[in-house]
Amino acid sequence: MGIPEFVRIAPDVKLGKDVKIYAFVNLYGCTIGDETKIGAFVEIQSGAVIGRRVKISSHTFICEGVTIEDNVFVGHGVMFINDRYPHATNPDGSLQTAQNWECIPTTVCKGASLGSNATILCGVTVGEGAIVGAGSVVTRDVPSYTVVAGNPARVVKTLDG
Repeated sequence: MGIPEFVRIAPDVKLGKDVKIYAFVNLYGCTIGDETKIGAFVEIQSGAVIGRRVKISSHTFICEGVTIEDNVFVGHGVMFINDRYPHATNPDGSLQTAQNWECIPTTVCKGASLGSNATILCGVTVGEGAIVGAGSVVTRDVPSYTVVAGNPARVVKTLDG
């Protein structure tokens, strides 16, 4: 499969083998592992690292500081956040730049699944094999092999690991 016409891939993107990218995707400064599928209307920012055989569904935003390990499912419209205290301007009214904020890293471990429209706040780890329910807001670490749901997301079930 060739790259669709309405895809923007910056020259600093590292693409693995057999990556499938659909239309209206914006990639810059990120690393994408082998056999990963990226749906339409996805943006992956500089510094994000995506593992192998990851499925990223449409309308997802993956920002700087996010690491997604191998075999992860990312549902439609999943949003990641990398700044605890976002502001447009400094106290003096000047626009903020990259030097005015701290990027807080987030990790989604191997085999996890993130349901559609989940929001993953910065500084958390979603454990191996965990499932985040659709529409959940993840504000703290998710233990491996658990299902979390709600706002804020809470453990609702333990899975067999």
